[in-house]
Amino acid sequence: MRAKWNPVFRMLGWAGLLWSSGLWFGASQPGWSQDTESSALTLVVMDPLSAPLACDCVQGYAQRKYEKLALHLAKQLQREVKIVWAESIPAASKETHGRVDIVVAKHSVALANAADLKLELQPVASLTDKEGETAQWGLIVVRKDDAAAGVADLRGYRFLFGPKECEEKHAAPIALLRGAGVEVAEELETFAACSVAATKLLDLPQDENAAAMISSYAAPLLEGCGTIKKGDLRVVGKTEPVRFITAFVNKDLDDSLRHQITKSLIAAGEDADLLTALETDSGFVAFAEDALTEIKTSPASSEPPAASIEQKKN
Repeated sequence: MRAKWNPVFRMLGWAGLLWSSGLWFGASQPGWSQDTESSALTLVVMDPLSAPLACDCVQGYAQRKYEKLALHLAKQLQREVKIVWAESIPAASKETHGRVDIVVAKHSVALANAADLKLELQPVASLTDKEGETAQWGLIVVRKDDAAAGVADLRGYRFLFGPKECEEKHAAPIALLRGAGVEVAEELETFAACSVAATKLLDLPQDENAAAMISSYAAPLLEGCGTIKKGDLRVVGKTEPVRFITAFVNKDLDDSLRHQITKSLIAAGEDADLLTALETDSGFVAFAEDALTEIKTSPASSEPPAASIEQKKN
């Protein structure tokens, strides 16, 4: 998907937004001086549950409005904030002429992109979901009539993984499978999207034993958007929790500005309207560097957690 570029200009006075020629414009607050291009901050949003990067098939889900966060940051930081939605940092960089100051993305994807670009990002905050959790999981799914009841039953199966940068449907399920004594080939069959892996699984011959790896957050969308029918797939395994949406700042920014951005992100939790716009319980919480201390969820399971794809509560 092509990056979607939306500058948010000096959004401090009345916060009405006008959509025009693909750009967002906001009124200036009286007394503001003209911002220069160099002083503006660029916010790159790669959250797969943000409105431009998801579908609106499930009411109240996957329609996070990050333009509201850009408004909040502009007000808190007294700076122009430009926002671009993209599925990767390289795609966003083409629109921002290489400028990347703040990234909100799946944790593992942002780190993989940054490594490829030799970009140093500092994780500063984690976004909570509607239940107050900051984690996601990988789900191992099979077709509804498959004989497998758990991960240990998947010996000899064909596996449809996600890309390497998506930890929840690559490294995490590999660890779960190998922990259950299931052999995983060195060369993996990977699919860019959960929808592609799910439809591929359903299209395989019925006598071919196979399982697909999908992200926990994508499960409601697969059924809600009609990619699969309810009950087509069963979950037979759930990985360890992994970090989900993380806010990063570019380490090239000075320490004071990075601290201000972090403080402003966490302050978003005090705005009830912004919490609703971001579909979050308490907004961003301080990033725990040493461990997943903010995650309040159950560990991995090689036993089937449900008869069909788990639906995340909304």
